[in-house]
Amino acid sequence: MKSPGFYQRVPRQPAGVDGPAALRHHVRPVHDLWPAMARAYRIFLAFLLLASSTAVLAQRVEGSRASASGPYSAEVVVNNQGDAQRNSGFARGLLQVLTRVTGDRAVNQKPGVGDELRRAREYVGHYDYRQDEGIGPTGAPTYNTTLVVQFDAKKVDDIIATLGLQSWPTPRPKPVLWLAIDDGSGNGPRLVGVDKSAAARPVLDRAKQRGYALGLPAGNAAEQALVGSIWRGDVGAIGRASAKYAPPMQLIGKLYRTVAGGWQAEWTFLDNGRQLAKSATYDRDARRTMAGGADIAADALIRKYARPGKTIGPPGKYVVTITGINSTDDFIRLAAYLERLAVVKRSTVLRATPDGLTYELELVSGVSGFSKAVAKDGVLEQAGEDESSTTFHLR
Repeated sequence: MKSPGFYQRVPRQPAGVDGPAALRHHVRPVHDLWPAMARAYRIFLAFLLLASSTAVLAQRVEGSRASASGPYSAEVVVNNQGDAQRNSGFARGLLQVLTRVTGDRAVNQKPGVGDELRRAREYVGHYDYRQDEGIGPTGAPTYNTTLVVQFDAKKVDDIIATLGLQSWPTPRPKPVLWLAIDDGSGNGPRLVGVDKSAAARPVLDRAKQRGYALGLPAGNAAEQALVGSIWRGDVGAIGRASAKYAPPMQLIGKLYRTVAGGWQAEWTFLDNGRQLAKSATYDRDARRTMAGGADIAADALIRKYARPGKTIGPPGKYVVTITGINSTDDFIRLAAYLERLAVVKRSTVLRATPDGLTYELELVSGVSGFSKAVAKDGVLEQAGEDESSTTFHLR
């Protein structure tokens, strides 16, 4: 016989119901509740695992909309919310962030960056999704899933310092965009002012992707009269008209249709009256032609203001001892590993002892950078807890 402790009271039945049959409705054996309790326990465990994972799904209040904010966040369109698409999105998002923070649009070609992109998930602080609705070329509605990722700023900065990547200091200037567009309708070119900012959206958005912002002139009648100066290439007149805006930087462009049917833009970038860049962009799509102007200005700014990377440790040659090499296979594995490490520019065996091999390593970011790099891979383990230790063990 089960003791009374094995029963749990449930809500009372409606009035008028009594007798033994009613009693059976008033109590229920706890073992009947075990399946529900087990399900609740599994849900609780899943919640704990999610909360303790490296990349955490962000929580939003009702009515809020996920969006990237700040230099260490990114937005990436994905096909679905599955793991494969999410991990691919993390890698593309991290590339966006590295491009923005360093200012180098070819940063993915730098040694070691590809390895970091493949482990992008490790650097995610939290992420979320957003559903975007648009209109396709045929006028039918389109729906895109956007992955919004916030990366851990300190971890991203560690990547930059470990690999010795360049840095583009903040705060960054906000040049004024003087853009005149002739769409071929016969009305002549028009200046894009603040009230018509949608017309310049591709170049404004591209600037944000590159890590800076462009401003627009007010677009009043006096400024509209400067369209002729833009078309003639009279940058002096534009510079004088722009004196009331800060900083004294101007990206001047004229966009027009070509005879071949595409779009061409001619760009001049000035910094305090000095020409830093003069170039042209062309594409069949006016939006891509326009966006190219932001790249021209960004590249000019980076050439002038970017600084060599501030590494974790001073670059140079260091003597390092590696233990745990017990066979030819171990030696070959170690040599191949050192060869592919981006923080190691050159490795030379100095001597072999019963304790291990002594190398002279030319390191991009000192022993500290080397230690951080090898800690991610699990191939070498630094001896002791001192980050300056030059002894490592091959696992």
